Amino acid sequence: MATPEEMAQTMRNNVEQKTGKGMNSWFEIITKGQYEKHGQIVKMLKTEFAVTHGFANLIAHDYLNRNATPSNETDLIETQYSGSKQHLKIIYSTIIKALDSLSEMQIAPKKSYISLRRNKQFALIQPSTKTRVDLGLNLKNVEPQGRLEASGSFNSMVSHRIKITDINQVDEELIDWLKMAYQQS
Repeated sequence: MATPEEMAQTMRNNVEQKTGKGMNSWFEIITKGQYEKHGQIVKMLKTEFAVTHGFANLIAHDYLNRNATPSNETDLIETQYSGSKQHLKIIYSTIIKALDSLSEMQIAPKKSYISLRRNKQFALIQPSTKTRVDLGLNLKNVEPQGRLEASGSFNSMVSHRIKITDINQVDEELIDWLKMAYQQS
């Protein structure tokens, strides 16, 4: 099943075909109308242009968030690894560096975790406590074993979890599981 992010991206790819205008054209219309609130934009798109609710909602969301920059993504990562979790950032950095060779990998920071994606999310990295980073993996047909445990209540978007409390736990075995999840995505 597609994630909400994947569904939204599919809609973005089809916005011109389904609504008759591309995002930039919709943004110009919204700017000219001086709409500033999500509900106002959705209502205008639906009543004046007969845009379906789903596409009106997406256009409004993207318009209001159009100034989000990559520095905001950097800020999300910095915020996750600030204060009492600052010392855990080396674990995150080591994992990312070990995956440099995966050319199609995308890093998508969220508020509380970092999503690693190819065609879909294959892993996530989350500083869960002051002493631990959790690595969530989507692995098909792999039985939990040793430190590779079932995700349980950790996160329903992944099938497995590895708890990392020390940089030395980012070893060849862990990287192999990450690469396996990447290949399956």
